[in-house]
Amino acid sequence: MKQLYDGRGIALGTGSADAARKVESALWRMMSFYDTPLADLDAAIEADPRWLLPHVMKAGFMLSLTEASLVDEARRILDHAATLDTIAPVRERAHLVAVQHAWAGRWHDACRLWDQILIAQPRDALALQWAHLWDFYRGDASNLRQRPARALPEWDETDPLYPYVLALYAFGLEENNVYPQAEELGRRAVASGAGVAWALHAVAHVMEMQGRYDEGSAWLRNHQREWAAGNGFAGHLWWHSGLFRLEGLDSTGTLDIVDTHLSGAALQITLQRLDAAALLWRLHLIGIDVGPRWQALASGWDYGELSAGHYAFNDMHGLLALLGSGDIARAERWLQSVVQRAELSKGDNRQMAREVGVPLMRGLLAFAREDFDVAVDMLYPVRALAQRFGGSHAQRDLVDQTLLAAAANGSQLALGRALLNERRVGKPPTPLTLHWARRLHVRHVMH
Repeated sequence: MKQLYDGRGIALGTGSADAARKVESALWRMMSFYDTPLADLDAAIEADPRWLLPHVMKAGFMLSLTEASLVDEARRILDHAATLDTIAPVRERAHLVAVQHAWAGRWHDACRLWDQILIAQPRDALALQWAHLWDFYRGDASNLRQRPARALPEWDETDPLYPYVLALYAFGLEENNVYPQAEELGRRAVASGAGVAWALHAVAHVMEMQGRYDEGSAWLRNHQREWAAGNGFAGHLWWHSGLFRLEGLDSTGTLDIVDTHLSGAALQITLQRLDAAALLWRLHLIGIDVGPRWQALASGWDYGELSAGHYAFNDMHGLLALLGSGDIARAERWLQSVVQRAELSKGDNRQMAREVGVPLMRGLLAFAREDFDVAVDMLYPVRALAQRFGGSHAQRDLVDQTLLAAAANGSQLALGRALLNERRVGKPPTPLTLHWARRLHVRHVMH
């Protein structure tokens, strides 16, 4: 068999040039989010059914969606892949073991193995992409920044995937509050013309954290052709657009984004539904009646027994949809299912749920019952730990905004003002910040 290599000189376990091309295309799709990689991977498998890597990539992609309903199918693929590992290169066998860890919920172990792959081969784009996603899901901000940094100097800037690696690093910098460099590298990746949604996303995060809501809206609008059609990341970038509108207290514009881009057929997986829930909850906190949108969102959510306890971050957002719908009894049952299923888990989500997910859900339930002081007492201690169940600073800001609303509605105004002070010092006053200042009876807002 003639030895083939990928675009970065890494040996492949196939002699089929067609299969190799399809896997390279699938890798690009995974990093760019332009369509799913499944058709390319199926074509690679057809071209060389004995090649391990496309099977592993297919299972890993399914698991990366954090969708409980795909776990069984991923297991079947991995079981078949395990029969091929004896004829595969060492690097591909290592990827199989890492994805097997991810399937079992041992996300920390998967990332440790991907790190070992990257130490040996820093231009392994697949290891970089997957480790970055699971660093995000695990709330490992340090490695979101440092893992791409360890690899980046080894990359050739002429490599077609180089802008996507820049994007990973830019987002990692942003999540570590290194905003100027994050924006610079994000803009550089976007300027490559490669269509790098993750870089657009990194710059949007910088603008969100700095309160640059008008500029952020313009940034996404000016690049809309690059992400709004044919890109799997479009829903999340529409969520960012909604955040910018909400920061300017444009509730009508925010609801228009929900209705047009974050509802109905646009919501295919939980990662998309949770963006809709997060945006509607923020509107709810500032007193906006969103009508039947909550019920429509909850009706499409998977509240089955197997979904509960799969990933604490998703579980919490599923609870929001029930609370927004006013279905407190069903929300309590969902929480109980999450507790029971998470405790049965042998993976890392058990600790995520114990430390962060379940306490947050209990605090949100107290808020929905209008036990505002109880909600503050439950939520405030957990906010310092919230990074441990993943998401970004922007996503976890939902916890702070709920605390602001609970403090304003209850008796703990002093704590609310202390939290508001963090926002006032961290970024210029925005209409949303001024809203909370009024609610918390703060007379003077720093400019």
